[in-house]
Amino acid sequence: MSIAEIQAEIVDEFALFDEWMDKYEHLIELGKDLPVIAEEFKTEDNLIKGCQSRVWLHANLNDGKIEFTAESDAIITKGIVALMIRVFSNQTPKNIASSNVDFIDEIGLKEHLSPTRSNGLLSMLKQIKMYSIAYQAKV
Repeated sequence: MSIAEIQAEIVDEFALFDEWMDKYEHLIELGKDLPVIAEEFKTEDNLIKGCQSRVWLHANLNDGKIEFTAESDAIITKGIVALMIRVFSNQTPKNIASSNVDFIDEIGLKEHLSPTRSNGLLSMLKQIKMYSIAYQAKV
C-alpha cells in the first residue's frame, strides 16, 4: 500500500469519530497496538530530540524498504508514533523522503495537540525523513 493510500485510510478512520475525545481514545488504542521495540534499540542514539516525552525510533533497511519500530513512555505520544510508523514503515527511502503528511492536518491532529506535543510530532517526522535520506544514499 502506498503512503498516500495509508494516509487516506487514516483520514477515513478518524472521520468516524465526531468528538476529539473519541479521536484521542482511538489514538491511545493505536499506541497500545504498537509492537514493543527491542530493548537493545532503546538507546540515547534512538531517542528523538525535541519530544517532551521519551520516544525511541529505530529504522532498519530491509529489501530496499525501511522498517521502523518505536516506543514512548506517554500514551498519546505512543499513539502518534504508531501513526507515523503505520504511514512510513515498509516504504522505500525515496518515497518517504518525497512524501507529504497532509493527513495530520486533515484529521485535525496538529490543532488538537499541545505546543510541546506538536513540536514532538515535528521532531518525529524530521527523524523519519533523516533516516530516509540516509538510507537513500545507500540504496
